[in-house]
Formats: sequence, structure tokens, C-alpha cells
Amino acid sequence: MNDPLPKPITEVWRPELVRLPKMTRARVAFRAFSHGLMKLIAKICLKVTSEGMENFPRTGPVLVVINHIGDADVPALVSSLPFPPDALGKIELYDLPVLGKLMDWYGIIWLHRGQADTRALRAALKGFAEGRIIVIAPEGRYSLTGVLEEGTGGAAFLAYKSGAAILPIAITGTENENVYGHMKKFRRAHVHVKVGKMFKLAEQDLGRQDAVTRGTHQIMWALASLLPEEYRGAYSRS
Repeated sequence: MNDPLPKPITEVWRPELVRLPKMTRARVAFRAFSHGLMKLIAKICLKVTSEGMENFPRTGPVLVVINHIGDADVPALVSSLPFPPDALGKIELYDLPVLGKLMDWYGIIWLHRGQADTRALRAALKGFAEGRIIVIAPEGRYSLTGVLEEGTGGAAFLAYKSGAAILPIAITGTENENVYGHMKKFRRAHVHVKVGKMFKLAEQDLGRQDAVTRGTHQIMWALASLLPEEYRGAYSRS
């Protein structure tokens, strides 16, 4: 169950950018616009099918956990959902031309990966206290192999600390070589979004680190159960 490379550690430190976005009228409007834009992009570039959408709640607090295999994960996921959620995203994206600013206007909770980013954790916990639905990729990066890598502890920590329910969503077909390969041939790649059932982490009479470790395994196995065997990677039963 070893990852091909160590998990990334953010080299920049921009704590002044980390916050829970306020839901101003302007931000609500921009999120609605972004939601429509994601639907348009997905319709043009992808053939998205979904199942289990009846499991997606209207209100939180809910921690949505997803597998992450390519650039098209975001349009595939967001276009399938009934409304745009909050999300944690790596701080490195902030410096991307245009896209970084658009993501900041949307209201990403910026995260420094591989570090004890207490500001990001506090922002997410505040979001749960307000009843928000927040998306995180517990692998800590998009998979280098296209299959599940070992999870990091951030998602489990947030779930334990907040008491929020967890909703696993599995995405297949969004590998960059698949999506961009089809686009080069003026075709749309088949992508599938599968929403599981909400659950809460089993209460453990353990120290915090052991509880987070077990919670991480529970989260990752929940994701694996929604994926075809060839996508399960570190969490394959074979």
C-alpha cells in the first residue's frame, strides 16, 4: 500500500489567504454563475452520467470526500450536483493566471498541504458549525497512477472534530489522458459520478492519532467500495 511518491508539501506559506469565505450576495451570484459554467463545460467536453444523487443532502454539516484522478474531476462533480458546495483547495492554485482569482472569488478554503495548517482546519470547522457542505480530496493530491492512493488524515480529523456526516463520491473516467485524448479527437470522454450513502465515523476509545488513522481507513474504504476494482489501488481487496 505504498504511494509511488511522497505526498506533496506546500513550499509557499500564505496564511493571510486562508479563511472561510463569507456568503455575500456577490459570492452567491458568482457561485451560481460558476455552477452554470461547469455544467456547460461538462456538456461540451464530457459525457457525464451519475447515480445516487438522491443521497446528496440539501444542507450540512456534511464532509464530502472524493477520489481525485484528473483535471476534469471538478466540472464532472460540480455539474452533477444540485448546487455548488464549499471546498478545500491547495494554495498553489491561487497563483494560476485567471483561474486562481476565479477560485478565490468562488470562495475556496485555501489549504497548505503536508503542514499543520490550523487556519484551514479552523475555517472548515467554522463552516461545519454554519451547516455548510465542504468537499475534500483525502488523498491529498490527484492520483499519480489513476487509482486510489493512501489517504491523509485531514478528512478524518475534521469529521471527528466537527461531528459532521461524511458523504463519499467516486469519480471515474476523468484521467487526463482519457479526457484530453478524447478532446483531441473532438470526442467526449465518458465520465461517471457515483454518490454513496452518508455515514459517521465509528466512535473510538483511542488517542487522537489512532482515531484519525482508523477514521482515514474507514473513509478510504467507503470510497473504494464505490469504485470499480481496477480503481481501488491501495484499497483493493484482491
